[in-house]
Amino acid sequence: MKNIPSIERATSQPRKLAALRQAQQDWSNSSDVLTRLTRRLSTTLSLETQLGILADELNDVVPFDSLHYRHRIARQDFVFATGLGGQHRSEYRLNLEGVHYGTLTLNRRQRFSEEELQGVETILGAAICPLRNACQYMAIEQAALTDALTGIPNKRALDDVLLRASQLSDRKHGDFSLVLCDLDHFKSVNDTHGHVVGDHLLQLAAECLERSLRTSDSVYRFGGEEFAVLLPHTADADARDVAERIRKAVGQIRVDCGEETLSVSTSCGVATHLAGESPEQWLARADDALYQAKRQGRNCTRVFAAIS
Repeated sequence: MKNIPSIERATSQPRKLAALRQAQQDWSNSSDVLTRLTRRLSTTLSLETQLGILADELNDVVPFDSLHYRHRIARQDFVFATGLGGQHRSEYRLNLEGVHYGTLTLNRRQRFSEEELQGVETILGAAICPLRNACQYMAIEQAALTDALTGIPNKRALDDVLLRASQLSDRKHGDFSLVLCDLDHFKSVNDTHGHVVGDHLLQLAAECLERSLRTSDSVYRFGGEEFAVLLPHTADADARDVAERIRKAVGQIRVDCGEETLSVSTSCGVATHLAGESPEQWLARADDALYQAKRQGRNCTRVFAAIS
């Protein structure tokens, strides 16, 4: 049996601990711009909040008239802007270790001096790591709310937006409509042509739905071959028209399967949010309207008739 030498317990070193406490106090109380900037940026992973902090600290050193930041994160365009005007412009592509993390543009009525531009670059150099972390955090959040196959928001994202829409509808007394779309006989597509063709058809359907909507509308993969569309400021009559436009557009999809060309139809159910209605009740009414469309022959639209 081997003898294992005992390990001496390390003893604390009071002078080093005191130095550590002093360093922490110095860091917390330091008023220099770089320390203050990194200290403030370290308190949040919100990209919008970080950019507000950056604009505040940057403007204190190099005054500007407007700041504009843009970046595409997980298929979503993110834009932050503060201030107005300024014909002189300085643009920075924010890169770290070969990865792009957005473009920041400063505008001012007066030309930036070389010394000021160097100061801006120094501040951006201190901010790039926290900005990188915030961008990555946002990408992870978006991934959790995105359907991996089609790239559109998923059921979890739909649950969140239905809750907000229900609350907004009750508070503002505005019309919000929900459309559920189900691809007809989709199981037979997978059984006959395989899941690769089925997946491709789902991707085409998602793209078709997005093209058929206004910029204010949003589409979600509800599950399987079912999609959901949220229509703000839209009552049931107009929502039915949108659903019909979607139905006709999906009917134009064609997939070349070699010996035959595959097409698909969709059934749609429409429900407009009622005062005091929960998201679950709203969704259930849209699902009931979809069931009626399925039961009445498919490839049609049905609206849940609200009892007045």
